[in-house]
Amino acid sequence: MPVNETLSQYSDWSYTTATAVYVLALVFFLIEQSFGAKGRVAAERSKARTRELVGAGGPPAAESVTPATPSPAGGRAERIGRMGVSLVVLGALLHLAALVLRGLATDRVPWGNMYEYIMAVTFIAVATWLVVLRKFEVRHLTGFMLLPVVILMFVGGTALYAVAAPVQPALQSYWLWIHVTAAIIASGVFMVPGVASICYLVRSAYERDETRFARFAPRLPAADVLDRVAYRATVFAFPLFTFGVLCGAVWAESAWGRFWGWDPKETTAFVAWVVYAAYLHSRATAGWRGTRAAVINILGFAVMVFNLFFVNLVTAGLHSYAGVG
Repeated sequence: MPVNETLSQYSDWSYTTATAVYVLALVFFLIEQSFGAKGRVAAERSKARTRELVGAGGPPAAESVTPATPSPAGGRAERIGRMGVSLVVLGALLHLAALVLRGLATDRVPWGNMYEYIMAVTFIAVATWLVVLRKFEVRHLTGFMLLPVVILMFVGGTALYAVAAPVQPALQSYWLWIHVTAAIIASGVFMVPGVASICYLVRSAYERDETRFARFAPRLPAADVLDRVAYRATVFAFPLFTFGVLCGAVWAESAWGRFWGWDPKETTAFVAWVVYAAYLHSRATAGWRGTRAAVINILGFAVMVFNLFFVNLVTAGLHSYAGVG
């Protein structure tokens, strides 16, 4: 079936606009980080000082300490942060439109090459983060979440861009719907615990020693909140990733006559699976929490990024057709 060039063009425009909206939202969250958090930290210190005075037998807080009130600049920064969330929602809608239009233009699932795969993974990451925002008070972390999304979308839309076209014969299978879809959802969700774990290391280092990352860490959510976000997102993504790996083995047997051949992408996916399994196992049995668990989670995220770029674009293997174009 010929490609619908009009829908393909609309998809590209939606993708570009979504990227621009995410960049604007990132700027809004940076403003909130720079100005909104200062008033919050100062208020927390004022409350702590008040408790110390009262506990030491000083005069009541109402008589000795004037309650801290947010500065006008801090209030504006908070409003800008809320506007940033609205921009993320708008960007996600445009992002989804780009995916749908790409699929309609090619009459197939819109993840047949690296450009489309990155488009889908970043959309899942943003959608997952919007769900996290409804469950946890982590809006101040949104800028750090958007940064890798914007970088991936920029690289995908420039260096890895591919014109809309039918997929190669090797991908013309119903397993493209099953295997690749599971891999996309898992990879997108795994971005959330990866970023949360990195921020956890920074925040926990500050909580142990307030001289470390003193200008940056107080603006992050509490360490226990970051730990819960990372753990719950990993628990959700890991079964999907396992399902995707198993489906890939079945597809490999159908296409190449073997379930496993230690192809570079297969091997790297297996390594990532082992790392995330170790993370969940250590949390469930050994009670590993905190820094050690965060390091394992970050290692798994690093392997996923390595698998996405280096294995797809540098090494030669049976999955090389998933590269540019």
